[in-house]
Amino acid sequence: MNIQRTNTHRIKKTRADRMFDFCNVFIMLVLIIIMAYPLYFIVIASLSDPYKVINGKVYLWPADFTLDSYINVFRESSIWKGYYNTIRYTFWGTLFNLALTIPAAYILSKKKLAGRKFLSFYFLIPMYFSGGLVPTYLLVNNIGLMNKPYTLIFLGGISIYNLIVTRIFFQTSIPEELYESASMDGASHFRVFFQIAMPLAKPIIAVMALYYAVAHWNSYFNALIYISNDAYQPLQIVLRNILINNQMLLVGMDTSALSADEALAAARRQYMAQGMKYALIFVSSAPLLVAYPFVQKHFVKGVMIGSLKG
Repeated sequence: MNIQRTNTHRIKKTRADRMFDFCNVFIMLVLIIIMAYPLYFIVIASLSDPYKVINGKVYLWPADFTLDSYINVFRESSIWKGYYNTIRYTFWGTLFNLALTIPAAYILSKKKLAGRKFLSFYFLIPMYFSGGLVPTYLLVNNIGLMNKPYTLIFLGGISIYNLIVTRIFFQTSIPEELYESASMDGASHFRVFFQIAMPLAKPIIAVMALYYAVAHWNSYFNALIYISNDAYQPLQIVLRNILINNQMLLVGMDTSALSADEALAAARRQYMAQGMKYALIFVSSAPLLVAYPFVQKHFVKGVMIGSLKG
């Protein structure tokens, strides 16, 4: 009985502890609201009447609930082609990135590799210095990659930052003795890589896959520069074109020649273009938001392990 009282007394929080916990909870709630409310506002704004959104009458709940913004977005047949192209570029591009990053990081993690410092320095240079847009454009044009669907897959095949993080993971998370033991048992370098390193590197592979997939999914600049064929445009460019076309409906239109009903309909389309922005944001972000929970466990573990040592 005395022991139980002593333990209870030891774990009893003081007034200062309770104040500290209260401040922590309060600050975290404020940060959560600051970060979560913009995402929540996008959802409720996309489901509200555009007139109410533009006039600042949407705060916590959708005002005059409507699906018109989504109906107008999905009415465009090009959006489905854009989805297909983006999924294709993201899937194959991520596989291509991983096929380059994981083996290169594994090799650079070997301390006995001849010329390891030179190779590390060689990979580090393009992380800070690049040829620029014009030389890259000329190179892409000269090798015949303009207006090709696989251009967006091959460009930017490897991220040096991701390579460094993956190399650190191999150096700090997998004991070198494990490789030596496998070599003593007669395992080749390829067998060690595929049967030992790869299974143990699942956390960092998940992290790199998410990094590369997000980059491919959100990429629009390369498509804007190197792809002019509408059949190969990714989702981000398609959504951009839809938004611009709807916003430019009244530009160059002689509103004085329109009847009252026609002018009202044109103004309504302008309001709808504003409301469509929120629907477009949600449409383009939803797949990644759905996919993230499935890799969250590996993502957190991989980031933490890869950031321990440099």
